[in-house]
Amino acid sequence: MPKPKKHVLVCAQGRPEGHPRGSCQAKGCGPVWQKFSDEFAARRLWESGLQLTNTGCLGPCHLGPSVLVYPDGVMYTGVTSADVEDIIDTHLLFDEPVERLRAPADVW
Repeated sequence: MPKPKKHVLVCAQGRPEGHPRGSCQAKGCGPVWQKFSDEFAARRLWESGLQLTNTGCLGPCHLGPSVLVYPDGVMYTGVTSADVEDIIDTHLLFDEPVERLRAPADVW
C-alpha cells in the first residue's frame, strides 16, 4: 500500500458509563464513523490517496467525538456526522482545515 496523502483517524473508544474520562462512543462517534465510511465509499476517496481508520482513544475524550488528520496533525473535536462532508470537502480535498472544529490549543 502506498503512503496515503491524508489519513483520517476517527476515535471509536468506548468506556463504561460513568467513567471519569468519558468516551467518544458515549458522545456519538458511531454516526461520525459511519458517515466518513459512507462518504469514502460513495466518493471513492481511497482512489484519491486518502485513508480512513477507526481508532482507540485519541486523548480529549471530554470533547469528543475526535478526528485526527495526518500528516497535517490537525485534530477536530465535537465532530458530528453533519460535519463530515465539510471536513472532506474543505480539508481533505482542498487542504484547508475546518477552523470551527479544531481542537482547542490547550488540547492539541
